[in-house]
Amino acid sequence: MTSAYQPSMFDLMSGAGEAVTSLTGRVTRHRLTAGAWADVLPGWLHGSDAVFETLLGIDWKAERRKMYDDVVDVPRLLRWFGPREPLPHAALDAAKTELNRYYAAELGEEFVTAGMCLYRDGRDSVAWHGDTIGRSATQDTMVAIVSFGSPRNLLLRPRAGGHETLRFPLGHGDLIVMGGSCQRTWEHAVPKTAKPVGPRISVQFRPLGVA
Repeated sequence: MTSAYQPSMFDLMSGAGEAVTSLTGRVTRHRLTAGAWADVLPGWLHGSDAVFETLLGIDWKAERRKMYDDVVDVPRLLRWFGPREPLPHAALDAAKTELNRYYAAELGEEFVTAGMCLYRDGRDSVAWHGDTIGRSATQDTMVAIVSFGSPRNLLLRPRAGGHETLRFPLGHGDLIVMGGSCQRTWEHAVPKTAKPVGPRISVQFRPLGVA
């Protein structure tokens, strides 16, 4: 599964250990429509290759879901860590702590859960969606995603249309935080690709009530 993976050149050149740095003054905010926004910081988590290798070894789960009149395989592997479940790498604890510090005022609550997805190759994907479970139709929230492994495109588009689709290639410790009305008024996806790509893992930090 790891044969097509290309390590991060930044990690190879810097020899950095696993560490996150302060987000203050470093993230780029993309102002979207209807009060939505997305913050992006490439290469936020140093030493991402070591974290990636650790995460490959956790107990990933394959799921099946009903679609129309059939039951199909979910096209990625999944793992969810609840509020009291230890995370599998100390760098993820550090990332959650810094995210909670930086976004405390805007979030109004804490990131407490970590959902993880393993995209094994270009055939794995996630369809267009917004993370709104447990939220009212008018309640905003945030989802913070740290990516590891080979970059894959995360796409963003407004639910109402009328705006070009945004494309963010995420991997190697990159961070994206979707906030404001983003989960209600925009939707995101990781599409399939015919290009040869290695595995990618995304770690999605969420408050309680968001899935």
